[in-house]
Amino acid sequence: MQRVSKQVVDSTGTLTILDDISFSLGEHETAAIVGASGSGKSTLLSILAGLDRPSAGQVRYAGTDIFGLDEDARAALRGQHMGFVFQSFQLLGNLNALENVMLPLELMGRRDARAAARAMLERVGLGARLGHYPKVLSGGEQQRVALARAFVVRPAVLLADEPTGSLDFATGEQVIELVFELNREAGTTLVLVTHDRAIAARCARQLHLEAGRLLP
Repeated sequence: MQRVSKQVVDSTGTLTILDDISFSLGEHETAAIVGASGSGKSTLLSILAGLDRPSAGQVRYAGTDIFGLDEDARAALRGQHMGFVFQSFQLLGNLNALENVMLPLELMGRRDARAAARAMLERVGLGARLGHYPKVLSGGEQQRVALARAFVVRPAVLLADEPTGSLDFATGEQVIELVFELNREAGTTLVLVTHDRAIAARCARQLHLEAGRLLP
């Protein structure tokens, strides 16, 4: 990421959300983005994913400026190389656990989608819940399904936005432990937005945002 800024214009004028952000991450690195509410953490993560376009600057993945690609090419890059975990789980309510995890594999044309999804759900402790729909799963179980969906494609990069924010402390501890276990097994580059200092301390790097600027 090189000199990335993000501004939005409203009735009061121009609001700067991110201001001249530059950093790089290596393969298999773990990094936590930390800062107060409103500091720009989630916006930064969205730009890293190519979901939100910066007002200025470049985001490069494997040497390619992702905002030099059209929307379809960016979506293809995300599907092939990135996994996502959100605070609100983002599961599809009309699909059961197995179908939710199969979906990204099916979009890739994988013939082994069902077997791979089943194995990943068993890995996260949900082998007995394959046919259950999100509405009958607990918050911790839903987040485990979300983790299985993110890791089943073996992403090079995992982007996680407050993955324990909707969970109670004990469940959150179990889920974050699983995040780091799966990350070690897969050798993924992990970028994690969190307000929890203990979680941030488990990452090799901490990127501190304050009022849209990256602190030295």
